Amino acid sequence: MTMTSAATEAAREQMIQQQLRAWEVLDPSILEVFARVPREKFVPPAYVELAFADIEIPLNADDRMLAPKVAGRIMQAVTPLPTDRVLLVGVGTGFLAACLAARACSVRGLELREDLAVIAIQNLRNAGVRNVTVECRNAFEPEALLNGAYDVIVLSGSLPVPDERFAGQLAIGGRLFAVIGLGPVMEAYLIERVAAEAFRSTGLFETALKPLVGARQPERFNF
Repeated sequence: MTMTSAATEAAREQMIQQQLRAWEVLDPSILEVFARVPREKFVPPAYVELAFADIEIPLNADDRMLAPKVAGRIMQAVTPLPTDRVLLVGVGTGFLAACLAARACSVRGLELREDLAVIAIQNLRNAGVRNVTVECRNAFEPEALLNGAYDVIVLSGSLPVPDERFAGQLAIGGRLFAVIGLGPVMEAYLIERVAAEAFRSTGLFETALKPLVGARQPERFNF
């Protein structure tokens, strides 16, 4: 079963008004991205009726698509610029990559699961997104980050403990979105590189995301 065009647009507008705005996503340029990027093209076919629902849509046994309001807060936090080079860790089916690409110069996406990487590439192509590259790669492997200076880095999974490797890949003036901590509640942060050796961290909101595979774990003490 598929939604009619009118129903799709009504559901999209309801998502923007009742989820994004209600969760303090108020930047008009960010809301315009969510009005323009076809979220329904990035959800698994079995869940197309729930494309705009306030839920994390299942992608497989372990992975979930970010709820729209969380994707909106991420976009508002990093606010990509037309000249920005973006790194996205955890591409999923490609929706957040498409949103970032709608504002940025280019997006490099790393996705650990080959099946999701293939789906993301196809979804992005079907949506007409041309400035995203998707690699099936673990971001924690040596050289995976390519020692690049990114203007924006977004981690779509959580870090149990802080990991300076990501902030270290920011250009001066660059922004990193990361959710840090252990469940059931974690804190989302915006980390900005304000100078070569200076960073500023701002707490944004509480949430809970699945940890990135390969992320550093807290030290455990044996007594």
